[in-house]
Amino acid sequence: MITIWLVRHGQTAWNANGRFMGQTDIPLDETGLRQAEAVARRLRDRRPDAIYASDLQRAWQTAEAIQAAIAGAAHPAPPPELIPEPRLREMYFGEWQGLFYAEIQARYPAALAAWEADMLRSAPTGGETLIQLAGRVQAVYAEVAAAHPDGSVVLVAHGGALQALLCLALGLPVDRFWQLDLKNTSISELHLYPAGAILHRFNDTCHLEEQE
Repeated sequence: MITIWLVRHGQTAWNANGRFMGQTDIPLDETGLRQAEAVARRLRDRRPDAIYASDLQRAWQTAEAIQAAIAGAAHPAPPPELIPEPRLREMYFGEWQGLFYAEIQARYPAALAAWEADMLRSAPTGGETLIQLAGRVQAVYAEVAAAHPDGSVVLVAHGGALQALLCLALGLPVDRFWQLDLKNTSISELHLYPAGAILHRFNDTCHLEEQE
């Protein structure tokens, strides 16, 4: 059995105000940094073989906090390696990045309507399709599973990328990914068996309760 902990990055200023972020490289805001420390404390006693993270700084900062917490825990084993994985980046929204939904409606009404009608094959203006996102996420998932038989790993990435990964792992239509709501620094836990994956935990943010 392989255990994969899926962690969404902490909050950014663009998350907070509702902008389409995509692959724009926005750092964590003050709330996001606190969230990263909270999820790091939650995972500090885990001993994953490795931590794979999107190389965008909001995910990378979250992963660094997790690695540091594990390194600081009393354990004879060395901390897990932190591995950059660009294929775990968020969907690329092209010209829509940095815009609010209402701005996209006003500037790109036809493209937005086409995208919302068929996210699999239609793309944001200058961006990528859901099929393209799913393809790169599927490749990472398969490679990580093959590299860590009977082990465990942490994947730190973005809402859309992780939602697509969960659909792929569980055999769900990937175009329903938007129905899986993942909060900032939520933990979801997959157990992988030869017969398929089992979701043992989903969108768990109990480590954030101390901040409320």
